[in-house]
Amino acid sequence: MIHTTTRRGLLAGAATLPALAAFPGATARAQGAPRYGNPSMFIPAAPGGGWDGLGRAIEQVARAAGLVGSMQFENVGGAGGAVGLPRFVGQRRGRPDALMVAGAVMVGSTITNKSPVGIKDVTPIAKLTDEASVIVVPANSDIRDIKGLMDALKAGPRAVSVGGGSAGGIDHILLGLLIKSVGGNAREASYVGFAGGGPAQAAILGGQVKAGISGLSEFAEQIKAGRMRALATTSEQRIDPNIPTLKESGIDIVLGNWRGLFAPPGISQQVRETHQRFAADLHALPAWKELLKTREWDDAYVDGPAFEEFLKKDVESTTAVLKDIGLA
Repeated sequence: MIHTTTRRGLLAGAATLPALAAFPGATARAQGAPRYGNPSMFIPAAPGGGWDGLGRAIEQVARAAGLVGSMQFENVGGAGGAVGLPRFVGQRRGRPDALMVAGAVMVGSTITNKSPVGIKDVTPIAKLTDEASVIVVPANSDIRDIKGLMDALKAGPRAVSVGGGSAGGIDHILLGLLIKSVGGNAREASYVGFAGGGPAQAAILGGQVKAGISGLSEFAEQIKAGRMRALATTSEQRIDPNIPTLKESGIDIVLGNWRGLFAPPGISQQVRETHQRFAADLHALPAWKELLKTREWDDAYVDGPAFEEFLKKDVESTTAVLKDIGLA
């Protein structure tokens, strides 16, 4: 969630037999079938990014625990989810086996792109993770630290190309806030949006942009390998002892990139409750807790009315920030 201060931050047990029918192939546990059958997973982004990573992680852990048998994936990238979302809504409306991973980026991109289809048009199941963003440069960059980047942005934001996810998403918002913090005009940002973390990473390493922004987990491997230099994260406190936060660097920005699980519109309450039980069962697994730790994702689990209320406030606060920095 984004606030005006620039801070953004199923019950365990087997499903009943009628609810199990929500996923094709789901049958009674006594017959040895996976508890929640074989759901499909729609990723409104290119392979290699945060949503794709979360979707694959869900399958990995859920399958190993016997919650699902297999998941069929479909990736449709573009415009921070604004391309894939209408497809999910239109083609999977009412389907009891369909799930989608999305999050903060979609909220911002659909507002920026004035998309007629938004997060309000899908069925929220559960918020699963939150993640700090990281600002990086290629290892051979002349920019040595966050002060160097801020000085360059202050001197002329148009001369500092920054790559990240799709326009209007959390990465773009962060760049706008950084420019605004040094007295610049966020509309002058030289932002290059990509369909996912994978393409953005390639552009940064290839020198197509001077700096990059993404979730820490997406760049962690390149940072550890010494191919990228991490300048700062958007977390409240240090996640990595070697990477300072923006806040400790004198830049009052704390930002989080949440991700969650959604179903299409038009499903029954019974199907929705089955999806929520699946999410809660997944969340309760020790293997899931371990995966969150390994990926450096914060456990942000919320479901039911609390998740709906969170979404409402996130849309409102994101809209306000986008207007404030000239992106909406």
